Amino acid sequence: MAPEMKNRITNFLFTLTFKCLTLNALDMTEKLDLQSPDLVKENIQKIASLFPNCVTETAEGKAIDFDLLRQELNYEIVEGAKERYRLEWPGKREAIVTANLPTTKTLRPVPDESVNFDTTENLYIEGDNLEVLKLLQESYLGKIKMIYIDPPYNTGNDFVYKDNFTQNTDEFKAESGQTDETGNRLVANPETGGRYHSDWLTMMYPRLKLARNLLTDNGVIFISIDDHEVHNLRKICDEVFGEVNFVAPFLWQSKKGGGSDSNTVVSDHEYVLCYSRNLTLLQISQIEISAEPLDQIDEKGKYRRGRELNKWGSNSRRVDRPTMWFPIAGPFNVEVFPIKNDGTEGCWRFGKQNMFEFAKEGNIEFVKRDNGTYIAYEKIRSEENRSKPYRTWLTDVNATSEGSMAVRDIFDGFTIFSFPKPSSLMRLLVNIGTIESSDLILDFFSGSATTAHAVMQLNATDGGNRKFIMVQIPEKTDEKSEAFKAGFKNICEIGKERIRRAGKKIVESLNYDLNDDVKTMIKKEQADLFTQNQSEPYSQDEIIENIINQSPSENQKNHSIDSLDIGFRVYRLDSSNMQDVYYRPQDYKQTNLDLFADNIKPDRTPRDLLTQVMLDWGLPLSYRIEEILIDGKQVFRVAQNSLIACFDNGINEAFAKELATHAPLRVVFRDRSFADDTAKENVKQLLKQLSPETEMRVI
Repeated sequence: MAPEMKNRITNFLFTLTFKCLTLNALDMTEKLDLQSPDLVKENIQKIASLFPNCVTETAEGKAIDFDLLRQELNYEIVEGAKERYRLEWPGKREAIVTANLPTTKTLRPVPDESVNFDTTENLYIEGDNLEVLKLLQESYLGKIKMIYIDPPYNTGNDFVYKDNFTQNTDEFKAESGQTDETGNRLVANPETGGRYHSDWLTMMYPRLKLARNLLTDNGVIFISIDDHEVHNLRKICDEVFGEVNFVAPFLWQSKKGGGSDSNTVVSDHEYVLCYSRNLTLLQISQIEISAEPLDQIDEKGKYRRGRELNKWGSNSRRVDRPTMWFPIAGPFNVEVFPIKNDGTEGCWRFGKQNMFEFAKEGNIEFVKRDNGTYIAYEKIRSEENRSKPYRTWLTDVNATSEGSMAVRDIFDGFTIFSFPKPSSLMRLLVNIGTIESSDLILDFFSGSATTAHAVMQLNATDGGNRKFIMVQIPEKTDEKSEAFKAGFKNICEIGKERIRRAGKKIVESLNYDLNDDVKTMIKKEQADLFTQNQSEPYSQDEIIENIINQSPSENQKNHSIDSLDIGFRVYRLDSSNMQDVYYRPQDYKQTNLDLFADNIKPDRTPRDLLTQVMLDWGLPLSYRIEEILIDGKQVFRVAQNSLIACFDNGINEAFAKELATHAPLRVVFRDRSFADDTAKENVKQLLKQLSPETEMRVI
């Protein structure tokens, strides 16, 4: 073991011993661990529940005996490694370990950069998405209906995340020469690199693994990609989500016209790979088709002419499908065969049972041709709307240039962001991936925040209440770029400003639409009043007052500005709020012992602590947060009584009595909020007596 590591372990043990000696050994109050879930430990527990004989003990604690586990999962005797069908690359084991490693980092709220922080349910998170995904594991486990990501395509010009936590800072900078403002690791990945595909796969694998945990059982993930890595992405998604949960490879035309550097074939398309959490439970939307009017009538009632029952395709000849050639009863008891327009023998669209049923129920309309043969049509008697599945070729989508134009429009004509996805693509994908109007959408490569823009646009259109979580690393903008010259130092600043401006434009558009509706109603009201009274109509002010007093129309309800959430809470990834101090034994002096009197870093605010507590307790960061006073102390109330937190000093029995009247499910304090351990125990026992359902913790 390296001397440096030995010193760190020795210092840690000394610090731990010192703290233990200064604490009351009888204090049994549970403390929040303030770190993300230990996925390795949880996975061991899951395996132990299925195969208890495969769990063993080591010097580090419980572990899995993989030889026994492999034997449990095989019908034959396992003697050693065998060839198997799977994707391997240098760094795969490292990627698996990286996904499972817990993090002690946290998120810190940034109200000043947020919009409607106290009321919005949308989130914008700045930081390395791997760390953020780990922090979201408890609060959003199984709660995300749809994930969309647009990761680096690995074209040879991209930066990728370097998740090598074993390197120190100097080693990393020497190797990569690139970090963002908060020290997150970004490296160039040129095609000439020896690990061109491997580094990209190592980056993607742990993020997809963690993302899967966040999906609902009926949830879906969409991943944009092009030809550079689509083959590898399919393979790692088959492994992470399961090959049986593959939904479809959507394609869209990302380029329309224009030049190209290619001297072979121009690639005009990109892919959006779609996987489900569980295909048997998957719920996605379909294309709604409005019912056409029933404009004809027969002895059974009204109907409309449906599609032809004769099959016309190139493989619709009788010789191709002989079982689909048979007669059905036609007009005047004439036998009708599926004759094609050119007089050749064709086939029916359906088999005998269905065709005979159509005929028996009187649901076939026969139209005679000039040559004496008949075309058969299905009679549609239902007035209900119907739906059909989306197709993999997405035709109602604009090219990437539309995305660039939309960003330029938002930013007053400046090219702030290169090649963003078009809003039309994102609106379509959100339409497909969400079912309920309140579904939650996550994008952890959010870029210019096109996904957030599309979600707000859809909500404004259909009155929905979908919520978004955007995650983006604060990657620096090029000093020569228009974005940097316009004052945007990193991509996060661009994304946040786009959401602000897009929300404002959407509200302005809704106001315009409502004004047009009012104008239309005024004209109608004036016409009605003139007709009724045969005299001059009332004044416009009187008519407007009359309209306002009327019940709002369904159209106005759907376009209600009050229900549209255009805000977002900004959170920023940072180190833990807890002190992280290492000293050698000879460095301890009486003057620095007060460092251990408070385990919270001095620059952290009560809202910082509240956020870390919410993450550790598994509460969504979108919950409503209120500030109230109890016994003169600042108290945060989260989602009514879901959590009450107070980090002020002087917590005593009088405070506990007033707090108990709120009957919170959970309550949390700082350890130093109490005068001593006796005061802490008294508060705990009093809460247990006055509010038995309340769970108390300290940090």
